[in-house]
Amino acid sequence: MNPLFLASASEAGVPLSVTLTFSAILVGLILCLALEEVIHAKKSIIAGVFAIVSLFLANVFHLYKYVDHKFLVKLPPFEAVHGHTTELPVYIPAIDWSVIALIFGASLFIDITSKSGLFTWIAIKLTKASKGDPRKLLWFYGLMTVVFSAVLNNVTAMIIVGSLTGVSLKKLGRANLLLGFLLIEGLLTNIGGLLTLISSVPNIIVGNAAGISFVTFFIKSAPFVFVATIATIMLGAKLFGINKLISSEEKNEAALLVDGFDENDGIESNSFFWFGGIMLLLFIVTIATTSILPVIQDLGMSFVALAFATAMLVRYKSTVDTFYRAMDWDLLGFFAALFVVINVMEHALVLDLIGVGLSKIIGLNGSIGHGAGTGAILISSAGFSSVTDNIPLSAMLAKILQAQGTASTDPLWWAVVFGANLGGNLTPIGSASTLVAVTIIHKNGLTMSFARFVKLAIPFAVMQIALATTYVLAFLQ
Repeated sequence: MNPLFLASASEAGVPLSVTLTFSAILVGLILCLALEEVIHAKKSIIAGVFAIVSLFLANVFHLYKYVDHKFLVKLPPFEAVHGHTTELPVYIPAIDWSVIALIFGASLFIDITSKSGLFTWIAIKLTKASKGDPRKLLWFYGLMTVVFSAVLNNVTAMIIVGSLTGVSLKKLGRANLLLGFLLIEGLLTNIGGLLTLISSVPNIIVGNAAGISFVTFFIKSAPFVFVATIATIMLGAKLFGINKLISSEEKNEAALLVDGFDENDGIESNSFFWFGGIMLLLFIVTIATTSILPVIQDLGMSFVALAFATAMLVRYKSTVDTFYRAMDWDLLGFFAALFVVINVMEHALVLDLIGVGLSKIIGLNGSIGHGAGTGAILISSAGFSSVTDNIPLSAMLAKILQAQGTASTDPLWWAVVFGANLGGNLTPIGSASTLVAVTIIHKNGLTMSFARFVKLAIPFAVMQIALATTYVLAFLQ
């Protein structure tokens, strides 16, 4: 065992046996999620059971610190002056409430905005532009997903594009292609998340640690995003049978069909339609510029999503409960429980153990060749990011690279960036946006288990990771 890990474990008072016990629990969670159809349980229940077991054992092994049996949280800047603390159950700060609030707020906002007929209008316009050709429509939505993911949060991008896709395909009578479209879009959110320095949290963590500027990040990541987007759409079209119209008879029939579509059919109130359009535009702009807006930058994207959702709810103030009932509480419950499990894993030093393993790979650069070590760290970080939170993993690897004095031009930084983002395409729990894609698939009456997602996504993930490894080794060395 690495002496650095043993030293940190000793300082934290966590025996190696405890770390390995919790590692086994994490593996158990992944296996149960993969067998969810066999055990006939929802994801929230599976994750919830593991969260309860993890929390109980964490306290048995004294992984959390309490004062007079209370878990106290310091509130800056007050503690500096008043020593102010607040008492919370240990699982409350363990949950990333910004993600929960973002999914809740964005889903509500999109659901209510759709009542204005705006999404039907946009979807029909896009469908008409494609002239009823499914392949063209896939390109339209695929490119839209990448652009939206680059400027918005991946979850928000998936919710918006997924809603539009359902309308278009059902109008065309191509609902049988919906699963393929939604899965491809879910995978593309993590491709688009690579485009800019602020597109994802791992980008921000690694970019800041390495001293990579916004412009440099874009210039170096854009070629890969461009190639990976084209390759993903082309592979998806082939695997899911999303074919272009060839014969003139098919084209004429499709053109006749889309000509009969009236984008104004779903609009019951012109005033609400325009209000919904203005609000959607403001929502996208505000989400995209949250990091630079005064006051709003401190409140975050989750506040923006909740604020816009509340503004839209005012119109239905007497019937808001109908929208609450339509929320996917299983998704929110799953995320909350998963965050608790990951938090316990951090305290049990499971993520540190993973980081030590990856640091050994980084350390092998000199003996097995810099290129081999860089490729290995990209593939390894992708594998671990598919089953654990890529944010602490990215932070850990960034600290290791910083401590070694790694130059900002070293491809190792890019190996971490690509690995952390693309690992989300290996499993449905690898990223929030892929899990949202699965949820939208379920909402449309289609089945998508953990195991089936992995089976369908593996060709895409392997192709994307292979492209990323080749790109980093060939062009970023």
